[in-house]
Amino acid sequence: MFKPVLESTITCPECGHKADEQMPTNACQWFYECHACKALLKPLPGDCCVYCSYGTVECPPIQEGKSCCSKS
Repeated sequence: MFKPVLESTITCPECGHKADEQMPTNACQWFYECHACKALLKPLPGDCCVYCSYGTVECPPIQEGKSCCSKS
């Protein structure tokens, strides 16, 4: 059985700060506040969540080949 990677490093596009974060498996994360500059990050057009836009690893549903936030 496939187990998704649950940790991703988010890089702020405003200041370049990097933070290791644990991704939720039961909800999308549409907003993320940078710990350094306090910029509010939102997904880029075409991405489903902040991890897919700014993280080193895509969110768990995308890793599993599903639509993000779709009900199983």
